[in-house]
Amino acid sequence: MTNRHIIAIGGGGFGREIKDLKIERYIVSQAKKENPSICFIPTATGDDSNYIENFYKAFNSLNCKTSHIDFFKRTIDLKKHILKQDIVFVGGGNTKSMLAVWREWGLDNILYNAYTNGTIMSGVSAGAICWFDKGITDSWKEHQAILKCLKFVKGVCCPHYDEEPERIPFVSEILKSNKIDECIAIEGFCALHLINDSPIKIVSFGNDSNCYNVKYTEKKIVHNQMENINKIIL
Repeated sequence: MTNRHIIAIGGGGFGREIKDLKIERYIVSQAKKENPSICFIPTATGDDSNYIENFYKAFNSLNCKTSHIDFFKRTIDLKKHILKQDIVFVGGGNTKSMLAVWREWGLDNILYNAYTNGTIMSGVSAGAICWFDKGITDSWKEHQAILKCLKFVKGVCCPHYDEEPERIPFVSEILKSNKIDECIAIEGFCALHLINDSPIKIVSFGNDSNCYNVKYTEKKIVHNQMENINKIIL
């Protein structure tokens, strides 16, 4: 049986700086092969050239077979390319716009096919929340919002939980108003690794970061440690 992997990063990594590449090394190691193929999808930034350049610098240094997908130039055969990848990495940016482009091109269905056949799905921020039922997004300049995502795995996910000051108040507000029952909150420099649709590992790669199940219980916001999950500090 082929295992399904999602590695959802709350913030940090090569998009900010190419330094120790701790989380990138972890992602590559999950492919369990030499020179794995990895495809970068930077749609959420409008295919930002600097972001793409950083991707190649980071993963070429880790001996990967690297590629990326452009949607704002000539676009390659998506199905043919994605289905031969060992790893997909989705960058951060505007989640709503990213998903709209993907759905127009049918990439959402292609990615699900790849996911069920063992391609490791990974990403940061927009690239973390997109795999869940819903995500907490700042795609709108004026406010945070709950956004319907790809539904590969269950739950509502919030990235940058400790990094952006509006995140905690918004999550608290939507829990208190019963708009959601609970939230998977991922801090910066932390990733949640799901295997076969279930959270299995918390991967901290800086600042003693963590992931939480956040709930509103007995008129209090409660941050619960995830049960039966190993925490790895890189």
